[in-house]
Amino acid sequence: MSNDRLGVGFIGSGFNARFHIQGWVGVRDADVRGVWSPSARNAQAAASLARELAVGEAKAYRSITDMVADPAIDAIWLTGPNHVRVENVEEIVRALDSGKGELRGLACEKPLARNVGEAQRLVELVERVGLRTGYLENQLFAPQVERGKALLWARGAALTGRPYLARAAEEHSGPHMPWFWQGRLQGGGVLNDMMCHSALVVRDLLTKPGEPLATVRPVRVTGHIASLKWTRPEYAQRLSKTMGSDVDYAKSPAEDFASVVIEFETTDGYRVLGEATTSWSFVGAGLRLSAELLGPEYSLSWNSLDTGLKLFFSREVRGKTGEDLVEKQNAEVGLMPVVANEAVAYGYEAEDRHFARVFLGREEPRLTFADGLEVVQLLMTAYQSAEQGRTLEFPPAGLDAFVPAVARGAWRP
Repeated sequence: MSNDRLGVGFIGSGFNARFHIQGWVGVRDADVRGVWSPSARNAQAAASLARELAVGEAKAYRSITDMVADPAIDAIWLTGPNHVRVENVEEIVRALDSGKGELRGLACEKPLARNVGEAQRLVELVERVGLRTGYLENQLFAPQVERGKALLWARGAALTGRPYLARAAEEHSGPHMPWFWQGRLQGGGVLNDMMCHSALVVRDLLTKPGEPLATVRPVRVTGHIASLKWTRPEYAQRLSKTMGSDVDYAKSPAEDFASVVIEFETTDGYRVLGEATTSWSFVGAGLRLSAELLGPEYSLSWNSLDTGLKLFFSREVRGKTGEDLVEKQNAEVGLMPVVANEAVAYGYEAEDRHFARVFLGREEPRLTFADGLEVVQLLMTAYQSAEQGRTLEFPPAGLDAFVPAVARGAWRP
């Protein structure tokens, strides 16, 4: 292990892993050195991308254990599917327990787990081997969010009082891979998949820079879920045709819209609110991230589709479909915004730079597995609230054993 550079291995080789690898262009003191995936072909492709971008001499590994055992690997980024998260961490811990390798840290993509029980299991595993952790939540590191928050707190809040309302939303037309659409595998629908972003963004915006999230404590949660688009017969059929017969929203649907209102209590005696919405039923240029922060004499607003670059293509431009303008792109003609560098705009670059420095001992982590666990607790409380149709005190009784109806295949919109 080097004190100067961090060697990083990836578990997972798909869409999310590739975003991180692209973001690594802005990471100066760490290298992508390896990838493991159940698909050897996909692992090779992700490793090739890292080499093409000159962010590390990455290679594909035959197993997670082999990657942990390699002295070139100092830390691991977990970016694989939710339903194998516990299994992946158990293999990492077995390798460490048996003395096959050493690691400086483990970073995990959102959500930490499918439910509170699984999240607690992950926390127990890493604590048992004394492994330093990072919870990967890219939107907190988006440049506009970080800069806007810093300015509002330094100027507006410092002179006129703390903010009292934060809003955040993540919306697009639906996930890329079949497992995301399956409640049993993913752990739910859009609430579990994307509310982890928005619920944490509103809390972070309401937290004074430099202070811990614990200074803004969630006390009441109101959740709502719905299927607005994908259970309509024509769209359920289209979804099964695109994603395969295992995705049948006529029989086993998951929510494609979710909202949550979180009431927070601050250590300086205020009650403040966070509002968040997420959607797989949004039709627009593509992925839309947005946030607002409001206080006594100021406000902040961010929309990822308010870009400085737009392209126009007439009806005569007939090309292949793709996502070269913006993630989850929905059209190839007309006037469309272009997100020139998505890995930077969405926060992946700054996030990866931060956690590389954390595992090198140069910074304290902004988010750990403990924070990821609390996010899962909020998500499960929102599901409970939606199922019961009422606001719940946080945390409610029985949360540790709770599994949403969507994840059990028992939800009927």
